[in-house]
Amino acid sequence: MMIALAMLLAAAPPTAVEVRRLPADDARQGVASGDGALFAIDNRAIARIDPVSGKVAARWQGDEAHFKHLNSCIVHGRALICAGSNYPDLPMASRIETFDARTLEHRSTREMGPGYGSLTWVDWHAGGWWACYANYDGKGGAPGRDHRATTLVRYDKAFRETGRWIFPDAVLDRFAPRSSSGGVWGGDGLLYVTGHDRPELYALRVPEGGGVLELVATIAIPTDGQAIGWDEHAPRLLWGIERKTHELVASRLPVVASP
Repeated sequence: MMIALAMLLAAAPPTAVEVRRLPADDARQGVASGDGALFAIDNRAIARIDPVSGKVAARWQGDEAHFKHLNSCIVHGRALICAGSNYPDLPMASRIETFDARTLEHRSTREMGPGYGSLTWVDWHAGGWWACYANYDGKGGAPGRDHRATTLVRYDKAFRETGRWIFPDAVLDRFAPRSSSGGVWGGDGLLYVTGHDRPELYALRVPEGGGVLELVATIAIPTDGQAIGWDEHAPRLLWGIERKTHELVASRLPVVASP
């Protein structure tokens, strides 16, 4: 009996433990953490939220003519760097929007143009920018492409391409019919990625020089995909969103054993 229980526990997928929830009306696309705040992200709105009280300290609302679809943000120094696109319009076009993290004043737009797909997330790691371009089956998808064309691209600090990867079938099957909505580099050297709908997080190894990303572990999380962000103070505390209830949700991730 003890042997059977041990085998069952060994086979069980690693699971994140929920720690906290905060209501946030703008929690419809993703969340970021940094500069002493949490940021709830919507298509054309960002709220800076005090992580202790949960109160909104600042809020930005964008013009729909320019800000079609924000997907995710990260805090980089004093800046909030956000990935955006023209989803569901075609041809796909992508932008990186920069805001002041304190005031949420919009600072600049970098046009990424058409290319690999619809930009859903961007992160800074190891001296370069990492950007994920989503592709979809059906709505928002380009003719001749589907979710299997989702692509990870690495750029240098001047946004010159330096590498490119695609996702493994085991992850693409879980993305279908949508794509990756969130991604952050972990301190353990693994890339952690979410899809659009499933309560799962995929820990991936990134081979040098491009190619196919390697799935290391699938972690159960308490939220259904969307954009994510590490807590700036607590190791392995990951923030996500619950779209149905408009909440920011923190969960503690187990350590991933990397073979």
